[in-house]
Amino acid sequence: MSDFTNQPNRLDNGGMIDRSKLIEFTFDGKQYDGFEGDTLASALLANNVRLMGRSFKYHRPRGVMTAGSEEPNAIVELRSGARQEPNSRATVTELFDGLEARSQNRWPSLKFDAMAINDLFSNFLTAGFYYKTFMWPAAFWEKLYEPIIRHAAGLGSLSAKADPDIYDKGFLHCDLLVIGAGPAGLAAALTAAQAGADIIIADEDFVFGGRLNAETYEMGDTSGANWALETIAELKSMNNVRCMTRTTVIGAFDHGVYGAVERVSDHLAIPEDGKPRQVLWRIYSKRAVLAGGAIERPICFPNNDRPGIMQASAIRSYVNRWASTPASQIAIFTNNDNGYRTATDLRAQGVDVSAIIDTRPDAPKVEGIEVLAGGRVIDTSGRLGLNAITVQMKNGTKRIIKCGALGVSGGWNPNVHLTCHQRGFPQWQDDIAAFVPGGSLPVGLGVAGAANGQFSLDACLLSGVQTAVALLEDIDIKAKAIKIPKAEDAKINIMPFWHVGYGKKRAWVDQQNDVTVKDIKLAHQENFRSVEHLKRYTTLGMATDQGKTSNISGLAIMAELSGKSIPDVGTTMFRPPYTPTAIGVMAGRSRDSHFRPTRLTPSHKWAEEQGAVFVEAGMWLRAQWYPLQGETHWRESVDREVLATRASVGVCDVTSLGKIDIQGSDATIFINRVYCNGFAKLPVGKTRYGLMLREDGIVMDDGTTARLAESHYVMTTTTANAVSVFRHLEFCRQCLWPDLDVQLISTTESWAQYAIAGPNARKVLENIVDPEFDLSNTAFPFMACGEITVCGGLRARLFRISFSGELAYELAVPTRYGDALIRRIMEAGVPFDIVPYGTEALGVMRIEKGHAAGNELNGTTTALNLGLGRMVSSTKDSIGSILSRREGLTQPDAVIQVGFKPINHADTLDAGAHLMRVDDPINAAHDQGYITSVCYSPSLGHSIGLGFLSNGSNRIGEIIRAVNPLQGRETLIEVVSPHFIDPEGERLHA
Repeated sequence: MSDFTNQPNRLDNGGMIDRSKLIEFTFDGKQYDGFEGDTLASALLANNVRLMGRSFKYHRPRGVMTAGSEEPNAIVELRSGARQEPNSRATVTELFDGLEARSQNRWPSLKFDAMAINDLFSNFLTAGFYYKTFMWPAAFWEKLYEPIIRHAAGLGSLSAKADPDIYDKGFLHCDLLVIGAGPAGLAAALTAAQAGADIIIADEDFVFGGRLNAETYEMGDTSGANWALETIAELKSMNNVRCMTRTTVIGAFDHGVYGAVERVSDHLAIPEDGKPRQVLWRIYSKRAVLAGGAIERPICFPNNDRPGIMQASAIRSYVNRWASTPASQIAIFTNNDNGYRTATDLRAQGVDVSAIIDTRPDAPKVEGIEVLAGGRVIDTSGRLGLNAITVQMKNGTKRIIKCGALGVSGGWNPNVHLTCHQRGFPQWQDDIAAFVPGGSLPVGLGVAGAANGQFSLDACLLSGVQTAVALLEDIDIKAKAIKIPKAEDAKINIMPFWHVGYGKKRAWVDQQNDVTVKDIKLAHQENFRSVEHLKRYTTLGMATDQGKTSNISGLAIMAELSGKSIPDVGTTMFRPPYTPTAIGVMAGRSRDSHFRPTRLTPSHKWAEEQGAVFVEAGMWLRAQWYPLQGETHWRESVDREVLATRASVGVCDVTSLGKIDIQGSDATIFINRVYCNGFAKLPVGKTRYGLMLREDGIVMDDGTTARLAESHYVMTTTTANAVSVFRHLEFCRQCLWPDLDVQLISTTESWAQYAIAGPNARKVLENIVDPEFDLSNTAFPFMACGEITVCGGLRARLFRISFSGELAYELAVPTRYGDALIRRIMEAGVPFDIVPYGTEALGVMRIEKGHAAGNELNGTTTALNLGLGRMVSSTKDSIGSILSRREGLTQPDAVIQVGFKPINHADTLDAGAHLMRVDDPINAAHDQGYITSVCYSPSLGHSIGLGFLSNGSNRIGEIIRAVNPLQGRETLIEVVSPHFIDPEGERLHA
């Protein structure tokens, strides 16, 4: 068999492996050898390793079944440490030196799996058992059933470490995208390339050629594999062709867009410096050819899941491409002529073929190989690997045949998956007993070769050429048909045969999810007969392979049980991605600090110099507080900032607030419609607080809008809603009122803006604002605004508005001067002991003043809830105003924003705590509201909070309870006005 003593199942000759390059790898801790060009599966088979995994539910021993991405059994963990990768298919994992692979879904070892005890209870774990069990007693679910199920569920394990590799995204454009580089794909690509079209040809394999690499076809005077090599070399020499190996087209999307994942470095232990591990390509194609081939389907028979039972074509692939055989003695079970190719190829390589079992009574004869016409495989034996099969002969007698592997060929299923991604529905074709592409295909997609049900080599080549010519003609590119060599053109000779109905032993349909013929019968018996119900009730086709080897067999069995034809039963639809895809490549570089763009405020560099602690606020990085030497707790810093600001003056960077410039002769009408309160009479030079509602009457956002000129306004929004408000305004402008003369532009990044607050705020500004501008209370009162100059002529805008409840201004300058301005403000404030304050102190002061913010504007509250019901004008129309007056939103007992303080000033409050009357039980029926925002008020010396209380405005002074059932806390609190500091507003108007 083999001269390689470490690889007893390695053939002496043949294969597309480099025998001069020995590769060492480990599987379950044991070291093995392979060669460059091997996959993990081919190398394990060469080392006589047939047991590679355990099934999901029953933990039955499983070996490799296929040679491609459709593999349901040989699912392993690769690598170790942070690069550990679960649920990898051994059949498509390229071998590299030092590869670590481990079996999964077993404990404590692969050969002895304690969870295999599940198989003894299979009669209790049939299809749908989870719908019928674990119901009683109810108390057991959370404490017993769920923990056990969660521990047993899942495949593979994660390292819980950050992935050290890079993933990327890219964009490509082409005239023709060729999906699949088998005979049809290569013929299509060469035809298009010689016509001068821009071509991308992509294949999931690391070598182009498809089945040509796994077969012994002759093409003219050369082999199919050599023709593929010559064609690939010609394509690679052309500047208009991009060849993409290791690239899986995972989805067909609108407008000729295809998603493709290129595994750039998966075949290496560590990616090269600067190289990504995988790239997600968005390919824009004018036309596309799907030449994805077909997948051989198995036949279901009792105990058909033992290691060593494989697709006949997979055995052929391992022998011809990788010079690796699963056993020294192999039998074939088939219902079509294709199984005979495996037998003759095995014999040519010196592998003993025990017998060909053919379900057809008129099976052809093969010289030198015993053919059992009309036979059925009715059982197998071998605990951890196949050693014999039991055959029922045509005359009803039984015979045991010794073999270490069994190649099964039940026909071929075209790879229709991508044709279904836009609701294309496959159609049944009787002569091949399979579904082919049909219905509404993605626009611009043509299907060629075996993917279209054309299984002979000559038909594949011809359809590839013809499909390319037709598609290119659609985009005005004239292509001539290339000359294709003479090739095999055998007719399909198949007798549909789906399962062996013999005895009581289980026959497996979906091997990864342990779905049996018995499970399908049970689904039929319990009336889950629709293909969608069958899928969900039995989990047929819901494993990582999406049922590529099991769906059609399952549907055929259901059709037989229902007395219908297979097309009448129908088929399920396929969704992207075509094969399992790493979440990392979906994210690309958008992770960690690159998850989204980080915006820095104009004062960021200065704040860093001051040792500020930063917090993410949307996309912005804002200073949270400024610790001084000796301050060991954040509260010390925040309390100091609040007290200093209220005592003298403080400054805060508020650039992140949304700023929208609104201009046009109809700007006033526009603003008056989007705000629920009136803006029609707002004078030039004044600012007004505005409340914006959604169509359903719920508050969307609040902010101020300043009128700088007759037809020029500046609107501010909350940081969190800056984008959504701007989007809303554009919708109103373009769709609701396109006739209005109004233009919008976001200027959030264009202006650096600082809030200067405190009793000495005016005095600080007088040292910055140019002297010709009068800042006195008379000349520039509360809510005034204007365009001014600062620092000797620099243009600026000044708004007298306050979020802190103190005398306050917001000063804006072009962003490029933001850093210089903060330094100038701090310099001007030295005589007044000015302090910078961050978002935490800002939040404390807004709670002390009773201002609503994000916690209160949570998408469920109305103006009435916020205590602002009177702001909704009844004398004008505005978005949301009518629906805000709905009966359900104006109940007398509606929750109203109020303030809270603990009876015992030493107690703290919990945001999210629910409010209950003192004597009421703690349950939802007696819930009176909830607390939204809490803080410690250094000005008052105790905790305070804001929240919503039923009929709250009429309950000031009432004692209630704030309860936190999750943490078992309960606090007596008093209902108070939300305005804790300066309720009369004297400081604002100072």
